[in-house]
Amino acid sequence: MTERKPIESWLTDMDGVLMHEGVPVPGAGAFLERLQEAGRPFLVLTNNSIYTARDLHVRLKRIGLEVPVANIWTSALATAKFLDTQHPNGTAYVIGEAGLTTALHEAGYVLTDSEPDFVILGETRTYSFEALTKAIRLINNGARFIATNPDNTGPSPEGALPATGSVAALITKATGKDPYFVGKPNPLMMRTGLNAIGAHSESSAMIGDRMDTDVLAGLEAGMETFLVLTGLTAKDDIDQYPYRPTTVVDSIADLVELI
Repeated sequence: MTERKPIESWLTDMDGVLMHEGVPVPGAGAFLERLQEAGRPFLVLTNNSIYTARDLHVRLKRIGLEVPVANIWTSALATAKFLDTQHPNGTAYVIGEAGLTTALHEAGYVLTDSEPDFVILGETRTYSFEALTKAIRLINNGARFIATNPDNTGPSPEGALPATGSVAALITKATGKDPYFVGKPNPLMMRTGLNAIGAHSESSAMIGDRMDTDVLAGLEAGMETFLVLTGLTAKDDIDQYPYRPTTVVDSIADLVELI
C-alpha cells in the first residue's frame, strides 16, 4: 500500500466534531489554536446553508472557538462557487436564508422569480408552501434544480427537523426532476474548499462525525479521513458501510498532537 504524504492541511466538520448542541467538544479549542499557531491551512465545513461565514464566526466565538471568517466553508458558499464557474452571472429563484442569498449575490447572481436559470433550494427556518409551489412551477417551466445539500433532517432541542434533502424529495416527486446536490458527500464541496486554501488532497485530512457524509466525501476527494465518535456515528455503526475511515478516534482531542 502506498504511504500517504504527511498531513499539511485539515478540513473538519463543525457540528458533532467541534461542538455538540451548542457546547464545544473538549479539545476543539486546543485543536483550532494548534492549527493557527502552526500556520496550517484549514477549513471548518458545514452543510448548513442558513448562516453566512461571518455569522458562524460570531456564533463559534461566543462559545470560545476562534475560527477566522476565511476558514469557514459552507454548502452555500460551495453552491455559489459552483454556479459561478458553471453559469456566471446567472439568475436564480432561491428558497433559503441569508447564508445562501448573500453567497449568490456576492457571486454576481440576480435573484428573481421571473424565468430564472436555476431554482436553488437550501435550509430555511420556515418552508413556505407558496414558495415550494413557485419552485415546482419554475422547474416545470425549464429552470434547473440545485440543492445545497442532501441532509434529510437537522437537529433541534425538540428533535429532528426536515432539512434540504427532505424538501428536495417533495419537489422531485412533484416535478420528476432530481436536484444536483453540491454539499457533502459530494466531493465537489471538498475540492472547492481545498482550492480555496491552496491545499492538495493527497496531503490533507477530513475530520467528521458521520460516515455517510464527512467520511464518504473525504474518501471520494482523496483525503485521509478521521471519524470522531462525538457525533452521529457510533463505533458499532461503522461496519454497516462498505467503506471505512482511515482512523477512528474518540474525539478531536485525540488529534491535537498530529498537527
